Amino acid sequence: MAESTALVNAMTVDVEDYFHVSALANAIDRQDWSSMELRAEASTRALLELFSAHEVKATFFVLGWMAERSPALVREIANEGHEIACHGWSHRLVYEQSRQEFRDEALRCKQLLEDLTGTKVLGYRAASYSITRASLWALDDLIDLGFVYDSSIFPIRHDRYGIPDANRAPGPVVAPSGRPIVEFPLTTAKLGGLRVPCSGGGYFRLLPYWFTRNMLRRVNTRDALPFIFYLHPWEIDAGQPRFDAGWLSNYRHYTNLKACKQRLETLLGQFSFARVDRVLENLGLIASGRPA
Repeated sequence: MAESTALVNAMTVDVEDYFHVSALANAIDRQDWSSMELRAEASTRALLELFSAHEVKATFFVLGWMAERSPALVREIANEGHEIACHGWSHRLVYEQSRQEFRDEALRCKQLLEDLTGTKVLGYRAASYSITRASLWALDDLIDLGFVYDSSIFPIRHDRYGIPDANRAPGPVVAPSGRPIVEFPLTTAKLGGLRVPCSGGGYFRLLPYWFTRNMLRRVNTRDALPFIFYLHPWEIDAGQPRFDAGWLSNYRHYTNLKACKQRLETLLGQFSFARVDRVLENLGLIASGRPA
């Protein structure tokens, strides 16, 4: 049973496969994707089984490339009561795309997901959280395309992503045009004068479980904020093919793959979780799919 708390947190899955990962881009040619073994379907279904066992509904940010090849999986996720949201099409970093490329890919993915599920897609998450100061223009395009919320800003300093002084709490952010969009930033905890990432993914695998648990408790109790947690299907797939992308990328990608699923099951038993849209509704930030 989850620990008693008034706060319900957001559980999210970025539906992509091991060969889509930005950290492996120098070892896997994008042109070879279509010939790679597609393993994310089985891993995503394993996550669906785990969520069902814990009566958790989550938000699945689906890559358009995956949705095009696995339409039945997208429908299955939606039919089980989970939220379907957009993860772009090609997993290219936002700041490495032209504005038109970004807009076209986001729209293409959104339309496909809506066609597959018959439900309006409200949320967006950029590949590798790559809405940074250099790509804040993307928020205006998301607004134009009808997205209600974004979850792409990581309020930390990192070599690939991050806006270190961004607001840590979910709430409206102002796009360069002056228009607002709701942002659910990736969660960080305050530890002394530092912002410590504790949202999931590699941080969940690389850091001791007790540390992540304690940081997330701190967010719920000391900050009185819900946190957002993320995971990728490949992070519970210890049998995935191995590539040499350099020591740092190898360390980030392959460490503790065998332990990740059990850690996630423990986490599901210790905190309360729901879909992103439901958490934002509870906070009064969106209502009926529109900003409150």
